[in-house]
Parts: sequence; structure tokens; C-alpha cells
Amino acid sequence: QVQLVESGGGLVEAGGSLNLSCIAGGTIFSIASMGWGRQAPGKRRDVIATITSGGRIVLADSVKGRFTISRDAAKNTVFLQMNNLKPEDTGVYSCNADGFAVGINRSKLYWGPGTQVTVSS
Repeated sequence: QVQLVESGGGLVEAGGSLNLSCIAGGTIFSIASMGWGRQAPGKRRDVIATITSGGRIVLADSVKGRFTISRDAAKNTVFLQMNNLKPEDTGVYSCNADGFAVGINRSKLYWGPGTQVTVSS
């Protein structure tokens, strides 16, 4: 069973910073990429940051210049440093990992349960 566990969410004032962490564990292996999605209240989840095993980074326009994604591949861990937070950044932040799991012969995108981030104005 694949498990992704996020940490680091919370309540912060506008202009503040938070650093999210996520570790992928269980039966996942050969992770090609890890990333983060955000689901604002009443909206669908959007992918906002991705980093591949080769270090290629893709950021959504809404977070460019404010959020930084990094990864410790040896520990199957991904981080999201969020600076200059805005009220519109409020939502549930979930990490993802694209990899193989024992007993499954194709890669899949797995998601964690998420951590709440609330930015007050």
C-alpha cells in the first residue's frame, strides 16, 4: 500500500510563510516525479508544483515567484516553501507521487490526504 503523508499546514497572516513537507512510503518505488496540488473551498484540485527525478520544475502561474518546490529523492520527500502568502492561497494542499507500487505493473499518480492552509487577510 502506498502512503503519502503531508505536514506543515496551518493558519498564517497574509504576507507570511509556510513550509510543507510530504513523505511517500509503503510499497511505492521508482518515483518519476512528486508535486503538490491545491483545492480551494468549493473548487476542484489543481496541480500547482511538480518536480521530476531529473530536477525539472513546473510551477503554476499563480505561485511563480512565491512558492519553491524541492525534493530529497533518497528519502522520497518533497517540500513546498510558500512565501508572501495571500488569502487566495487558502485551501487543502495535497502532495502527489508518480511511481510504481509493488504488485502493480504500471506507474500511477498517488495522492496524500492533504493538509489545510488558511491565509487570513
